[in-house]
Amino acid sequence: MQVRKLAVEGALEFTPKVFPDDRGLFVSPYQEAAFVEATGGPLFGVSQTNHSKSQRDVVRGVHFTLTPPGVAKYVYCAQGKALDIVVDIRLGSPTFGKWDAVVLDQEAFRAVYLPVGLGHAFVALEDDTVMSYLLSESYVAEIELAVSVLDPVLGLPIPEGIEPIMSERDLAAPTMAQAREKGILPDYDTCRKIEARDLAVAGAKGDR
Repeated sequence: MQVRKLAVEGALEFTPKVFPDDRGLFVSPYQEAAFVEATGGPLFGVSQTNHSKSQRDVVRGVHFTLTPPGVAKYVYCAQGKALDIVVDIRLGSPTFGKWDAVVLDQEAFRAVYLPVGLGHAFVALEDDTVMSYLLSESYVAEIELAVSVLDPVLGLPIPEGIEPIMSERDLAAPTMAQAREKGILPDYDTCRKIEARDLAVAGAKGDR
């Protein structure tokens, strides 16, 4: 498995080897050995897995969880094709305000790791695009937040020809500046402490 650091501090792209044959293919989107080598510990304890299915032009995000508790994510595309976008919304981060984007699809099966505190969005580039998530915490609606994916200051790479289909919640999301004024953006140092704790706990469980 190949690993690449993204432009957002702490975010990683994982590209597994795909084994095709006349029956179809086999692939392992998450491989612990590669993750440990890249991060220093195994993947967080998985509290929940999610699937979302989207038609072409659907844009979801930029989503994040109130921190603490915060949520780390490991995301890949099980079907279709999406432009996955990682946004650094952590106050005090060396890459605050920056973003990076990765094409996730059912051919390369790349995956993206987002440590606690990062914002996540994606654009469905094909109909019936299925995104699969491993989450470090269970979903709690009251602490799930968003900043606007259309914030011109962020300048996220919505592809030409896409007419964004968005939820009312995402359309009403504040800009980064407004979210900062509201005091809802994560703190970088707090996020790093939570990430270190989760890696340590996952490692301890693996040693049993």
